[in-house]
Amino acid sequence: MASVRDASAEGERGPEPGIAGPLDLASTSRAPVVWKRTWVDERPAMYGVAGDGLPVVILHGWGLAHHAYKGAIQRLVGLGCRVYAPAQPGFGGTAELPRRDFSLAGYARWVDNFLEAVHLDEPVFLIGHSFGGGVAIRFAHDYPERVRSLVLVNSIGGSAWKAGSKLKSLADRPLWDWGLHFPSDIWPIPQATKVIPIMLEDALPNLLRNPRAMVKVGFMARRVDLTYELEELKKRKMPVTVLWGTRDGIIPRESCEALCVAVGAQGHVVDGSHSWLLADPDGFGEVITNAVEVAQMARELEGPAPARRAGFMGKKRKRVRTLRTIADAKPSDEG
Repeated sequence: MASVRDASAEGERGPEPGIAGPLDLASTSRAPVVWKRTWVDERPAMYGVAGDGLPVVILHGWGLAHHAYKGAIQRLVGLGCRVYAPAQPGFGGTAELPRRDFSLAGYARWVDNFLEAVHLDEPVFLIGHSFGGGVAIRFAHDYPERVRSLVLVNSIGGSAWKAGSKLKSLADRPLWDWGLHFPSDIWPIPQATKVIPIMLEDALPNLLRNPRAMVKVGFMARRVDLTYELEELKKRKMPVTVLWGTRDGIIPRESCEALCVAVGAQGHVVDGSHSWLLADPDGFGEVITNAVEVAQMARELEGPAPARRAGFMGKKRKRVRTLRTIADAKPSDEG
């Protein structure tokens, strides 16, 4: 994988973490996110929605819910998207899955039913973070007609872990090792001041409201191996973008590399931890811009579509953040 380009090599100073980069996204901070409730399989489901244009769905990570992604939603709205951010079953006030449906396949079916509930019948630009990435992979595999393109951010699914010099299945990683690396997702202090309030907005209510769901989903996530589904997406030539943070101690580098190999995508590394898109939504907006614009152009070529936000192709835009690939990553990127 690779980190964000060293801008100083080109005679300019790179953006500081958490500060808007070359793309001017300041106005997007005012994009309104409307929090709503719908019914999926006759059970309540909470979600956020904002913007107009390319339909985008964000699937959140373990322990979080829809509120934590306000910053990312607003940046996507600024790029000309209509964004849906559902709280997945068991989180954010959405009813958990029935016991018989508790699996990644069950979560994928729930996403399909959610799209029906909000009357979204156009293929979506699907973004999955962490556990949400695993759900997104399974959903893209099971419902390919529903997905225009797929973005995986520090996603589960690769199932590889390096113990000393040996490469093992991620399911073999002991819980104490997960806990040992978890603090890397919070610190250093400048990042902690941004990430902790965001996480607490969803994580603490989730823990108090439904601790059982937190534990069940956590154990399922650590055992997931989606190699078969990823290889199928590769055969179908599904457009896939893979992003990973240099300091991620929760999803190890080896797991993300295995994911990239299985899906046939060139992974990219950004400077950040497991939840870098929460700490630096401006950086997320920059990194995701090219993938969004490709999807928008493909949508335009398909025929008549709803009115687009002014300025998509005509607006002059500053250079966005570029990324190195996995093969270009330096050892220092491993965190």
